[in-house]
Amino acid sequence: MFEALTERLQQVFRGLGRQGKLRLEDVDAALREIRLALLDADVHYQVVKDLLERVRQRALSEEVSRALNPGQQVVRILHAELVSALGEPGRLALTGPAPRAVLLVGLQGSGKTTTAAKLARWLRSRGERVAMIAADPYRPAAAEQLQQLGHEIGVPVFSQAGLSSTELCAAGIESAARGGASVVLIDSAGRSQLDEGMMAEVQAIAETVRPVESLLVADAMTGQEAVNVARGFQGRVRLTGLILTKMDGDARGGAAISMRAVTGVPIKFIGTGEAREALETFEPERLASRILGMGDVLSLIEKAQETIDQGQAQEAGARLLKGEFSLEDFAGQLAQVRKMGPLAKVLEMIPGGMAGAAGGVDGQAAEKQMVRTQAILSSMTGDERRRPDVLNGSRKRRVAAGSGTTVQEVNQLLRQYQQMRKLYKQVGKRGLGSLNPRLH
Repeated sequence: MFEALTERLQQVFRGLGRQGKLRLEDVDAALREIRLALLDADVHYQVVKDLLERVRQRALSEEVSRALNPGQQVVRILHAELVSALGEPGRLALTGPAPRAVLLVGLQGSGKTTTAAKLARWLRSRGERVAMIAADPYRPAAAEQLQQLGHEIGVPVFSQAGLSSTELCAAGIESAARGGASVVLIDSAGRSQLDEGMMAEVQAIAETVRPVESLLVADAMTGQEAVNVARGFQGRVRLTGLILTKMDGDARGGAAISMRAVTGVPIKFIGTGEAREALETFEPERLASRILGMGDVLSLIEKAQETIDQGQAQEAGARLLKGEFSLEDFAGQLAQVRKMGPLAKVLEMIPGGMAGAAGGVDGQAAEKQMVRTQAILSSMTGDERRRPDVLNGSRKRRVAAGSGTTVQEVNQLLRQYQQMRKLYKQVGKRGLGSLNPRLH
């Protein structure tokens, strides 16, 4: 997400960092580069113009001229103005008598049906009793897709052939009320483009069910077209929020920066992958930090808390300090890390300085290496993982053949394991201070 934009902005900031004192021409030269980077990322031109005018005024003010590091001050100002452009974080307003209806609208291909399942899972994890309505009577297999997703996450889906979309929604809400649901998600029909028939239908659904939230699901990869789609729906339905999907793809990021400023509608969620848990609440300050290469440590911590089994982690930690670290523990650690998602995404959340200190890790290369390591460990027997010393030449050849790797790679993994085991034994015997003499 935002890789190209972040890299270009980082180059500008490195240039500013070499200046002891900012001159007018330094600021203007930097802003020209930032303008080109933002426009190339498909940010709306009016948003770019207004944003950089505010940055310029503040960059030439007394707050920067007196700063010890004016380059860092400009980065801070740009961060603040990006947060302002992204808008206040939107939150779902689930008030009123149950079941409360949440209407999802959007074009075909925006990921609306998948997003409905992700949002249902998110709501259920927060104590809501959720039901879904398959309100698309036109697209073949639309209801079947939602029913399959509902089955995966354990959420009931209402669908019935022969009914119009408004009749489906009315009947679905009645069914959800009988089932004791607190929230009903309505997956409305999409079209390949905005047309009068679609707008009239969505408007009729809204008038029938009176949703507490009307959320537009928009594909971030469509750039400025996503802004135009939001404007089109906004003219007929009172949109209360936006969900930007496919933020993990090749999107240049401009839609996220432009949407709130152009439409006035808050972004409430962003989709960051195909997995059912790949839905994040929109946090403008964190997103601005990612765009500027500052990382997003809070999101990283939250993701770890959601995915890592705390009890298992504590048990493993206790064994490590006793010097009982085995390949079984190593395999468990890798499995926990993989639960957090692709390694490249995890590394995105690490601040640029920390990533640089780590040697500029290539997320994709590290991901491939992790997959090979897991394959090697999976090809071992339980006894071999618990007692690696039994791995003789013939066993190593069998493991290599079973994992699609080489004996050399198996040996390399075993050497790394021995080094880690030695380190953990040292920590267990002497305490953490033994890793750094300066702590004594």
